[in-house]
Amino acid sequence: MKKNKIEHYSDKEALEFHLNNKSGKIEIISSKPMTTKRDLALAYSPGVAAPVKAISENPDLAYDYTTKGNLVAVISNGSAILGLGNLGAIASKPVMEGKAVLFKRFADIDSIDLEIDSSDTDEIIRSIKNFSKSFGGINLEDIAAPDCFVIEEKLKEILDIPVFHDDQHGTAIITSAALLNALDIAKKDIKKIKMVINGAGASAMACSNLFKKFGVPEKNITMLDRKGVIYKGRDNLNKWKSSHAIKTKDRTLKDAIKNADVFLGLSSAGSFKKEMVKQMAKNPIIFACANPDPEITPEEVESVRKDAIMATGRSDYPNQVNNLIGFPYIFRGALDVRAKIINEEMKIAAANAIASLARERVPDEVVAAMGGERPTYGRDYIIPSTFDPRLISVIPLAVAKAAIKSGVARKKIENFDIYSEQLKQRLDPSVTIMQGINSQVKKTNKKVVFADGEDENNLKAAIAFKNSGLGTPIIVAKEEIIKKKLKEIGYSENFDIKIMNSKNKVLREKYVKFLFNKLQRKEGLLERDCDKMIRNDRVIWASCMVECGDADAMVTGNTRRYSSSLKKISKVVDSRPGEIMFGLNMVVNKGKTVFIADTTVHEYPSSKQLAEIAKSSARVVRLFGFDPKIAFLSHSTFGTPITSRTKHIRDAVEILKEMKVDFKFDGDMQPDVALNEEYKELYPFSDIVGKANVLIMPGQHSAAISYKIMKTLGGAKVIGPLLIGLGRAIEIAPLRSSTSDILNLASVAAYSSGVINYGKIN
Repeated sequence: MKKNKIEHYSDKEALEFHLNNKSGKIEIISSKPMTTKRDLALAYSPGVAAPVKAISENPDLAYDYTTKGNLVAVISNGSAILGLGNLGAIASKPVMEGKAVLFKRFADIDSIDLEIDSSDTDEIIRSIKNFSKSFGGINLEDIAAPDCFVIEEKLKEILDIPVFHDDQHGTAIITSAALLNALDIAKKDIKKIKMVINGAGASAMACSNLFKKFGVPEKNITMLDRKGVIYKGRDNLNKWKSSHAIKTKDRTLKDAIKNADVFLGLSSAGSFKKEMVKQMAKNPIIFACANPDPEITPEEVESVRKDAIMATGRSDYPNQVNNLIGFPYIFRGALDVRAKIINEEMKIAAANAIASLARERVPDEVVAAMGGERPTYGRDYIIPSTFDPRLISVIPLAVAKAAIKSGVARKKIENFDIYSEQLKQRLDPSVTIMQGINSQVKKTNKKVVFADGEDENNLKAAIAFKNSGLGTPIIVAKEEIIKKKLKEIGYSENFDIKIMNSKNKVLREKYVKFLFNKLQRKEGLLERDCDKMIRNDRVIWASCMVECGDADAMVTGNTRRYSSSLKKISKVVDSRPGEIMFGLNMVVNKGKTVFIADTTVHEYPSSKQLAEIAKSSARVVRLFGFDPKIAFLSHSTFGTPITSRTKHIRDAVEILKEMKVDFKFDGDMQPDVALNEEYKELYPFSDIVGKANVLIMPGQHSAAISYKIMKTLGGAKVIGPLLIGLGRAIEIAPLRSSTSDILNLASVAAYSSGVINYGKIN
């Protein structure tokens, strides 16, 4: 079982992440315009009176006129925070905010965290009951057993919205899916297996209950707590543990594990020994899910058994049992049919959907999103990846169907094919794209130079690049400055990261000779001029590293203007033969992705240059998995009004027609015509109207102004600008780029270095 690299962060990094920009991780924004006096009057008084009266007459209309139908409360009292224990309600808030963010990120569900400062179950139940009308669902989190059982059971009785304790049921659903597939691979009958569950907390009991629903006989499941086997007749068992007691002579884990087919660990690190693994039946199934460290590691199991099927709760091993595969999508399906409860039928449907997804052949678009590696159903792939983009369209659909069939849905879905497509549109495409790129570069271990290593955001990006296993960062900086900065951001000054500078005499002489040979006739430089450049300019040095083969890729910027960096790079690296150099930005807003060019290089591109930019954009867009549909933008649409600039753009379209390219394009057109399908009926002759995903701007300023307005005022996500047409994999970060911006560019550079040969694309 191959182990992946696990990511590490300093405490200071984590604290700064939560502090920077706005404190915390969530905010509330208006979904309606709030600009004019009329907007305000409709949103509040007097306009709000109309929905108030309608809801008072029919409470179900709250789903139509308010956020209720897409709003989940994430609730905790902080009595069982992650692996940290009972640290109190307010200490649980960062975790609950994180859960709320995951709801939004993976299933487009609005969520708000509510921390209840009480250990009294009755008080907690009353609190939730009293504000429950505001929400479409309740997600209970990090509440200690047995209180979590009491709270959930009572709330299910008194509320008419889904109440879901994810620590219990999320774990049970994912584990059940993994079990179904593991049994299939091991050729074992679920009705005949012997199972041992080490742990008797909320998740263990929920797993046991769901396993029984799937067909595991009750007498075949042995559960253990800290005192040993839970058996009939044992003293001082509460009612929840008593329900899992069986008649057996086994008293210890060592006793129970003999000839067992399945071990499920929800207990503590190191509690399952190699000697016990040896005692299990043929083709044993071992789910060691203690966090952060499992009951036994896959390496330990492999050292004594080659026939085991292994899963853990960790992301650095295959087969991660991760609730993230479940809860966002289960709630998505429940909310979409306005379910009154998440019942057993819906849980079973979710588990079956997850299991079935792992058995299906992974399609090409998913392979691209997962980094170019096609997982195959088998011992190391029994659960889909958390970043599998099919999850959003498969699990909610199964849950919604089960809710409707079992009679707990208030709303019917008339066409499930349309519903499936709507679900796909909820996924943020930028995340899928970057996940695919990152997965790909992790396999290649490219050496990426961070030219501005002394800049804090560049240094943090380089550290993140290393810690995330994306490749090998090389920072150009003075060693003494880096050691000081490492301590400032929470790392040891001896943190293992490669530092490079012009003190390296061998490389310095190599680069001086290279630069002198390249520039002596172009710029009339003497060798001492080249030596001065190499010694004093980090961008020149870093560019030479890439051009001379001592690194694969490079990222620079954030400390100077884009044009200044590009001018220096262009001294060292030529553009790709036959291609034009330009800037391309990927912009994602409200689920739609568009590429904008040229954002950085050409102030007023000629008609021929515009055509070349479009051609190169199409090539790059395809590398990201998109079918290019290119619009040449203008202040006019198809020549109205006619101006000199309009003709200039229309000429570019004609030039592209003569090139006989293999992608669709059209122009000139205004941006709303290019992006809004409502204009299709006005211009039925065009295949691009309303469908464009690549926007070729008439000039650099219009391109830069457009994407920066979208980013600053529209809240769009921007990846780039990507430097297209350069002969090497080099990216430039604009001034004041964040650590994440620089990290994304570094990943893109590493990815590009894998598909670029000097002068051509593989």
